[in-house]
Amino acid sequence: MRNLKRMLLGVFILLMVLVVLAFVLENQQSVSLLFFGFYGPQLPVSVVAVLALLVGMLIGPVLGWFLGRASRVSRKRLV
Repeated sequence: MRNLKRMLLGVFILLMVLVVLAFVLENQQSVSLLFFGFYGPQLPVSVVAVLALLVGMLIGPVLGWFLGRASRVSRKRLV
């Protein structure tokens, strides 16, 4: 049973790598983003998408931790 789980995990990881590789290879057009009047460097669309994903993966847990902490502090004040 343990070997089956490892094999399925390996197949899943391999499929995810192939999907990411296909995404990167299909999105090589260069774009330059404009954000609050600032132009970014020209990067492939895939790099911009992966960077946005990574930033979201960092901001999400930090924001969740901050909001959880704020709610715990407010509950302590009520007691």
